[in-house]
Amino acid sequence: MAKKSAEPAEPKRLNRAVGVAEALGGVLDSALKKRGFATRDILANWAAMAPKPYDKVAMPAELKWPRGAGHEGATLFLRCAESQRLALAHEAPLIAAAVNRYFGYFLVREIKLSAAPFIRSSAPRPQNTTTPPEVARHADQAVAEVDDPALKDALKALGERILSGKR
Repeated sequence: MAKKSAEPAEPKRLNRAVGVAEALGGVLDSALKKRGFATRDILANWAAMAPKPYDKVAMPAELKWPRGAGHEGATLFLRCAESQRLALAHEAPLIAAAVNRYFGYFLVREIKLSAAPFIRSSAPRPQNTTTPPEVARHADQAVAEVDDPALKDALKALGERILSGKR
């Protein structure tokens, strides 16, 4: 009988350029399997499958399968914003139905709330769009001689951003 060595096998070389998603896929998949997710689909497509507003205020944390029960459906634990916990608890069947409808089979039996804190996505927040009147007046005077209205609007907006110090 041949013994298996305890050393990990050398990673398979692809001999081609790969994207970041493909390169990290194996690492992410093993981490997600520890949380009960077979694939990244629930996390990657959460915004498409979850009903509004839960696509923005909740995120899957874990998927737990019942012991020895085959395919009875899993329990999906969601992290959510504190202000939405009560509403999400009441809408749990609706969210479970939306997830099952997205996948096309009975995946989620019930939804429970996770105790882990919800961290909002890193999407840019809307910035204050009000411009001081003196800055707007100065930018308007600077582009007064431009004839093309589209160009004039673009230059005025650029001038207002520069003069007000906004990035």
